[in-house]
Order: sequence, then structure tokens, then C-alpha cells
Amino acid sequence: MQYRTLGRTGVQVSSLALGTMNFGPIGRTTQQEATAIVDAALAAGINLIDTADMYGAGVSEEMVGKAIAGRRDDLVLATKAGLPIGEERNHRGASRRWLVTALDASLRRLGVDHVDLYQIHRWDPGTDDEETLAALTDLQRAGKIRSFGSSTYPAHRIVQAQWAAREHRLGRFTTEQPSYSILQRGAEAHVLPVAEEYGLGVLVWSPLASGWLSGAIRADRRPDTHRAALLPERFDLTRPANQARLDAVERLAGVAEQAGLTMIQLALGFVTAHPAVTSALIGPRTTEHLHAQLAAADTVLPADVLDAVDAIVAPGTDLAPQEKFDTPPALLDPALRRRR
Repeated sequence: MQYRTLGRTGVQVSSLALGTMNFGPIGRTTQQEATAIVDAALAAGINLIDTADMYGAGVSEEMVGKAIAGRRDDLVLATKAGLPIGEERNHRGASRRWLVTALDASLRRLGVDHVDLYQIHRWDPGTDDEETLAALTDLQRAGKIRSFGSSTYPAHRIVQAQWAAREHRLGRFTTEQPSYSILQRGAEAHVLPVAEEYGLGVLVWSPLASGWLSGAIRADRRPDTHRAALLPERFDLTRPANQARLDAVERLAGVAEQAGLTMIQLALGFVTAHPAVTSALIGPRTTEHLHAQLAAADTVLPADVLDAVDAIVAPGTDLAPQEKFDTPPALLDPALRRRR
């Protein structure tokens, strides 16, 4: 396992990190399976575990808490808040009111007195940056969080948050968690360069592109995965965007085979090769999935393989931009782009 410094925090984290969205209702991973996954991940050298309050409405955090009991000090623990929890209109977002409440609930579920990294799950256009950063700074000073970061923020919002922290003399985001894979390379254009500019640690989610790069989906193997059953529209091959992804996967499979790699090794080796990336978040549902992904822990792709990937999916290209969840609100809401 390789280790890298998480931004400018001084904390060393593994280049593969354990994402736990599948623990509980979303992935149907049981507590017994989740504990086995955590055991195997830690044994392999993974020391960063990432969860969120909205994964199974808190169930993932509860399962992580049980799995790490007695070894909290051996790992870097990260969680997130901001996406809706239930129907109550104020149980979401990045206001002080909600973050203070949400963090206390996360700490109870995890069974810990602090988390190492607390992340705002999505940019909240209804809350001022100063409000969010002031709340996070106070939570940090109270000892409940060690560092805080953002997730899936557009590049200009990352810059704005850094400016707000400096302007108001508040703590700043020290990490960003964007979507990044061979099939989703848009982060290379702006987000990753901005993260490098500000010295942010970068934890990338969906490096296997929701299973498209796992090797389970090929021209002769129609999508038959848990994720495909959960989100069938993302794998419907009658849709042109999905056919384009399948075409790219077929060509990438040839590159992997020629290099003597699995598709998973190619995919994870690709994202961890970017100088801005600290860790790739893997999200196994089973220990078998985990071991297949751990095989990429020491994968270093040579220049010719990276060049071959560039020839198939050009740098900065997103083959499914609608799945990144970072579209600016003004492109989704007509009222934000028309004079009233």
C-alpha cells in the first residue's frame, strides 16, 4: 500500500481508501459482511474510512462504528453532511443550525468523540460560505473534528470558499472529494488544478465509474450488477451515452490486457496516477470485491498505458456528466437565468 499526505494536514493516508456507501440498505451489505470488509481493508494497509450521514439514513455510520470499535486510533475517520435526512426541510444543507446537529448525530452513530475529516457533501447555494466555515471552525476548536473539506464542489466554489476563509479569518477546507475516473475526466480541467493550487487533499469517488470499469460490463456481458439493478437508466444500452461508455470500456479492456492488468487495476492505477489525487475511494459490497480492488494497491501505470487511455477518452472529457451531481444550479433552474 502506498501512503500520501492528505493535503497540508500532515496526516498520512493510504492511496486506496474504504468508502462505505454500500453498508446497509443501499448495497445490502450486512453488519457481519461490513466488519469483515473493514477487517480485511485494515489488514491490507488501508487507514482511511469514509462514510456519510445520508448513507442509509445513518445506518452506514452505525455499521462503521461497530466495525471499528476498539481500534479508532488506528485509522483516519471521515464522514459527510449536507444531503437531505428525512423530510424535514432544515435537516439538510450547510447552515450552522444543521451542521451542529448533524455532527452530534454522526458522532453518536459512529460511537466516537471526534472525526478526523468532516465534509460538506454538496455545495449549498442557500447558505453563505462564511456561515458554513464559521460553524466548521467552531466545531474544530471544540475538538469534534480535526479537519474539514468539501465534496463535489465546482471549481469556482472551491476558490470562493478559500477566499471567504481568508477574508473572514476562518478555518479553510483542506480537502475536496470529486467524482473522477477514466470515463469521468472533467475534474482534470478545473477542479484538480484548483485543488493543487490550494494544497487540498483529494479523495476521488466512483473511480470504477459505478461498475463500468470493474470488468463486469462488456459487450458480451450485459449489465447484471447490483448497481445496474438499483439504477437501470445508467446502464440502459439503448441510450447513446451508455453505448459510448461501453465502446470505451471495450477499447480500455484491450489496453489492460496488453499491459497485463485487470480492468480494476487499470482504473484505479489511472486515478491515483494524477498528481493532485491523494486517495481513491473504493466501495466494495463484499470481501471478494474488496480483494479484487486491493490488487491495484501498488499499481503504477507506465506512460505508454496512460497515453493509450488518453487516446480512448480524451483528457477533461466526461462521458456521463449528469452523474457527477455538480451541475451549476443556474443550468437546472430557469428562474436563475432569466430576469424577473
